[in-house]
Amino acid sequence: MKLTYLWIVFLALSLVSLFVGVTDLRPWDLFSMTEQQAQVMLVSRIPRLVSIWLAGIGMSVVGLLMQQLARNKFVSPSTAGTTDAASLGALLSILLVPNAPPIMKISIAFAFALLGTYAFMRILDRIQYREPILIALIGLMFGSVIGAATTFLALKYDLLNSINSWLNGDFSVVLKGRYEMLYLSIPVIAIAYLFANRFTIAGMGEHFATNLGLAYRRVVRIGLIIVALVSTVVLLTIGSLPFLGLIIPNIVSLYRGDDLRSSLPHTALLGGVFVLACDIIGRVVIFPYEIPIGLTVGVLGSAIFLYLLLRRPSYA
Repeated sequence: MKLTYLWIVFLALSLVSLFVGVTDLRPWDLFSMTEQQAQVMLVSRIPRLVSIWLAGIGMSVVGLLMQQLARNKFVSPSTAGTTDAASLGALLSILLVPNAPPIMKISIAFAFALLGTYAFMRILDRIQYREPILIALIGLMFGSVIGAATTFLALKYDLLNSINSWLNGDFSVVLKGRYEMLYLSIPVIAIAYLFANRFTIAGMGEHFATNLGLAYRRVVRIGLIIVALVSTVVLLTIGSLPFLGLIIPNIVSLYRGDDLRSSLPHTALLGGVFVLACDIIGRVVIFPYEIPIGLTVGVLGSAIFLYLLLRRPSYA
């Protein structure tokens, strides 16, 4: 698939997204908008569109990066404990420092996400039989253990509603002033692109990368920081987007291969297209009500993931 086609679909869905909603807005209204329509566009529609872009692109890119570093096509932030660890960190920040500024809560959640991701990578190092499906199951179990601890604390301190808001992604809560945290992902994704060739070499294994003169452990640490930071920002702003970082890189790898620099732009755009499509579907299926993005991404993503599992022998 050519990058030009992805750009066309991406821009077309972005335009559609601006004019789908309860408030009646049409493209020709842009030239003579009422005050109410202008408020809806500036306060709700445009922030929502930008948040869809950043969340879809960010989670797809870090999913690709994590698969490269783990050398496993069935690893992603949602199947390796990263998002679960970030949820635990966010909950503990509420319990321990309830009046802390948002940046401190983000920092605590990020620290837990980084620690959880690093712990999962250490588990991988100790596993000799690296069957892709086995690694994915271990990651799910590892995340479930962390999730169980998070749920226990949330029930004990009556914060289950906060946890549910993180676990269920929802763009309907995005308004001007409540999504800007996502802008932190832009420079981080840019760094991922700059380090793309190094990450590709690191994905070939420590011994091979070291023989080529790469500072393997430093590059892996940079990659884990990128994964943890983007996952944390998206989780605390939008909520969980299951399977997104898992399926998009796999789809791109089918027609672009495993070179990170070559496949990263395709992964970013396809992730944005997928989230835009899921968001539009969720807004029109039971209009004027809305299905949360976490549900639509989860249903479509799980179906695609099942398809990838069933056809895996043909490209393994």
